[in-house]
Amino acid sequence: MVAMSNHFVQKLKNLAELDSADTDAISALTSRPRDYASKQDVIREGDRPGPVFVILKGWACRYKILPSGSRQIMAFLLPGDCCDLHVGMLAAMDHNLQALTLCEVALIPGDRMEALLEDHPAVARAMYKSQLIDEGILRAWIVSMGRRNSVERVAHLMCELYLRSFSINSLNEIAFPISQIVLADALGMTPVHVNRILKELRLVGAVTIHRGNLLITDPLKLVQIAGFDENYLHRRKAVAFSRELV
Repeated sequence: MVAMSNHFVQKLKNLAELDSADTDAISALTSRPRDYASKQDVIREGDRPGPVFVILKGWACRYKILPSGSRQIMAFLLPGDCCDLHVGMLAAMDHNLQALTLCEVALIPGDRMEALLEDHPAVARAMYKSQLIDEGILRAWIVSMGRRNSVERVAHLMCELYLRSFSINSLNEIAFPISQIVLADALGMTPVHVNRILKELRLVGAVTIHRGNLLITDPLKLVQIAGFDENYLHRRKAVAFSRELV
């Protein structure tokens, strides 16, 4: 029987019809996770790629460091997310992967992942769909960085992170364990600017952030501010964002 705490299993089951053999195989490969402390790199740019990383608990991020020393975060990784399915084909990592909170990360050797995909076609379909969704999220981030103003950018990211977290926990108030500095690095802003926008969103009654938790107090208002359309997340059981949050 699959433990319900395995968010990787839950995520893949939302992307394809998996039988007990499929879920048992996934559980076996992720049964011995490794702990990573907050701000600890899981793998660094220039390192030789090795296993496939699966986030089971905690939040992590992909990032790059510029010559100036500034950091650009390119993705947030939540429980159930799989990192770099085929990265083992490359000679070296071209970005860093870091735990933002205490994380449990399963390290799946490349050959065992290949065997899983070959022996379990439904798992392969779910994994490939997950990878396509990751690419959709990256496209949405590019649009935000290039065309959304700063308030829209913050609101859009909050909508996205909320829906991704809601898919894991189905709670109206979600953990939001990222600092304003981390948000700034993801949004291409300064922490001071992020702080000002968060105050603005709070004053208009759209969101409340308190002690590491995010509560979207007015879903429709936040969606309107962001111009948010969840189609790029390709959730299997699509529900109107405003309905799901009430």
